Amino acid sequence: STVCSVMKVEFGKQWYQRRVRVPGAKPTEPCPAAAAPVKKKASEKPRENASIQPAKKQQKAPKKVPQKVVKKEGDCPCDVSRLDMRVALIRSAKKHPDADGLYLEEVDVGEDKPRQVISGLVKHVPIEEMQNRPCILLCNLKPAKMRGIMSHAMVMCASTPDKVEILCPPAGAKPGDRVTVQGYEGAPDDQLNPKKKVFESIQPDFLVSPEGRALYKGVPWCVNGGFITAPSMRSCGIK
Repeated sequence: STVCSVMKVEFGKQWYQRRVRVPGAKPTEPCPAAAAPVKKKASEKPRENASIQPAKKQQKAPKKVPQKVVKKEGDCPCDVSRLDMRVALIRSAKKHPDADGLYLEEVDVGEDKPRQVISGLVKHVPIEEMQNRPCILLCNLKPAKMRGIMSHAMVMCASTPDKVEILCPPAGAKPGDRVTVQGYEGAPDDQLNPKKKVFESIQPDFLVSPEGRALYKGVPWCVNGGFITAPSMRSCGIK
């Protein structure tokens, strides 16, 4: 009979176990199964090529945010364009609870709700003539407390030391319509700074003409092309 023997055979760089038949040998043990080829363990991993580097993520350029241009007071001309004067309607007026010479008024100026305004007109305008009275309102004064109650605008009037009249908008004007003066078309301030005395610098150039029109440096105040006038006063100032 023939028995199997195991011998190692070199093949290339590796050793393999192989079964061979030996004639005449007595069988002693069954032929063992051939073992799997023995492979060398890799002692080191192959190094990556140092010259090849992972691609860097491209960074996005930051978005440019437009900067808001802030007007400096020194850059603004001190003229009537800085005043926010609008057509308004005095819906109602009553005596100030703590001052005999003041009216407490509710004034519609085309906004969501009426403004509370205090005016020293008790000695000049009867209270009956203050109801539903069209007027011109200076809207961007800083709110001020008058005898404990806040006032949020000022009614513009023709004025002398002895007499005061409320200026009249042209026919067809509506609350909220803005007063313009030709040649002075700039945007008004959001709120006048009382420390800068802007209104006090502009007001001396206000005048009622001999025809009864409100003027700034000789140019009429207009609303939608119509003139603003005083009822009866002529050649006087405006406050």
